[in-house]
Amino acid sequence: MPPGFDQRVEQAMRSRDVPGMAIAVVKGGEIVHARGYGVRRLGSPEPVDADTIFPTGSTGKAVTAAALAILVDDGKLGWDDKVIDHLPDFRMYDPWVTHEMTVRDLLLHRSGLGLGAGDLLFIPRTSRSRADIVRALRHIKPATSFRSGYAYDNILYIVAGELVSNVSGQPWEQFVRERIFAPLGMATAVSDERDRFATANRVQPHARLDPRLRGLGEQQVLPEREGLGQVGAPAGGLSWSASDFARWMQVQLAHGAVKGGEGKRLWSEANAREMWNPQVPTPIRPFPAPIADITPQFSGYGLGWSVQDYRGVKVVQHGGAVFGVLAYVVLVPEHDLGIALMINSEDVDVMRGLGYELLDHHLGFEPRDWVAAFGDWNRQRLAGGLAALEVTGKPARKASRPSLPAAGYAGEYADAWYGPIAIAEQGGRLRIDFRQTPGMAGTLSHWQYDTFRADWDDASIEPAYVTFALDAEGKVARITMKAVSPLADFSYDYHDLLFEPLPGK
Repeated sequence: MPPGFDQRVEQAMRSRDVPGMAIAVVKGGEIVHARGYGVRRLGSPEPVDADTIFPTGSTGKAVTAAALAILVDDGKLGWDDKVIDHLPDFRMYDPWVTHEMTVRDLLLHRSGLGLGAGDLLFIPRTSRSRADIVRALRHIKPATSFRSGYAYDNILYIVAGELVSNVSGQPWEQFVRERIFAPLGMATAVSDERDRFATANRVQPHARLDPRLRGLGEQQVLPEREGLGQVGAPAGGLSWSASDFARWMQVQLAHGAVKGGEGKRLWSEANAREMWNPQVPTPIRPFPAPIADITPQFSGYGLGWSVQDYRGVKVVQHGGAVFGVLAYVVLVPEHDLGIALMINSEDVDVMRGLGYELLDHHLGFEPRDWVAAFGDWNRQRLAGGLAALEVTGKPARKASRPSLPAAGYAGEYADAWYGPIAIAEQGGRLRIDFRQTPGMAGTLSHWQYDTFRADWDDASIEPAYVTFALDAEGKVARITMKAVSPLADFSYDYHDLLFEPLPGK
């Protein structure tokens, strides 16, 4: 480890008021670092240690891919099997795509769905089951043709979780525990959020929720039970500690072999190569000057992993984000190196900055203050967001009145894939309620013409513009939405919704 690294971590955390972090490093097959820093909750004394569990977000996609790899090795399915042959209720919007979609396609973000399409089905948490989400998938219109390009999604990893259950005969949660966590001795890892909530040694999520733009303002504690929810776990709902993240990196770097397992393997060498093989190219967008050196020369996506280079060295990596908690893992196969960082806030600049400082140290590059570089980049990003808000805010807002009295907009509406919402008039004000997303309710305030702004009771949910279109009789014919913030997370795919009145409602 770099000299004085622990002090460096603590200094970087103080610079951004980060409550807690955990970092693990594996090199040459050995765990060389696994420890926690700071506290689990802002204002409380309980420390983060090597066994404190963090939600790991989309870094867990690789676990769902590994579960499928185990089933492939078991001879129960093949990567190029048709999904519908193992999951009969599976349907995409296009019947041809339904019959052509393979197990491999579920993991590669090349289905034709748009970026984050369908995430509002389970983000924030939903009352739906995974089977409900599989059935809703058939109503989501594609953005591009099948296999024509890359667009990151979560929903098909939920389908992959259902596939694991159908083929194995076990719930995805149980399969992951028994076939991955237990053999690796991952004692803190949990696949069911009920087990996370039952664990005292867990972090609380934090974020900066300035009304103008998320990421500005003071750090505050978020409600931990209002995030992803169990239904989305195969896409990013695992939790574990630095100690267990290190064990996960060990088996990855050993291509499926269990350390100390006397020849035991979780998956074959062939499937280890399959998961790390970049099978769909991903767009390369140059990063700006403060962090330009991280721009890769090549970039692709494998099965649950992003594969690219860092300054000419091949890396296999993935980020993860669950509201108020971030994670990042990077493997460097030719150096037998793995680095993982978790943070219980949304300060990506601290987490990624420290990650690149560790990479530089272990790869022999000149040391650099990457935390400062990422801090500059983040300030530029937020400044750009504020400038965009100015452009779309006051100058774009016209003095106008709504076409109807408040009661005229009230009613029950439904979108083909999301389902029902209700808009009610209460004391001259409008309230909106996303019926299958418990807690996603808010107040509509007039913006301009027949567009209103939705501010949710839960301030961690991104505000949205809600636009009513009227028919020739002056009644609401449809409702569309879009996020207010230009920096809103893509999972708030309001723009994909089209609500229409429910008959008689």
